[in-house]
Amino acid sequence: MIAPAPVEVVLALLWLTLHDGDRAWKGHDWDAMDRLHVKGFISNPATAAKSVVLTDEGMRLSEQLFEKHFGKSSR
Repeated sequence: MIAPAPVEVVLALLWLTLHDGDRAWKGHDWDAMDRLHVKGFISNPATAAKSVVLTDEGMRLSEQLFEKHFGKSSR
């Protein structure tokens, strides 16, 4: 069994799939996505949409965490 992805890393990875400004593809661990929603970083992932909307705080933190875990962002 693979351990669930840490919520911090999932939020960082959402930065990679940003499109249309503040939307990111939601193909990540469901428990982590739910926790990010509860914390107010993303819209509700339990919808038919294939992406979620990052809040302003979610966008800011997503970029910071991406740089922390993976290096400087090129955006």
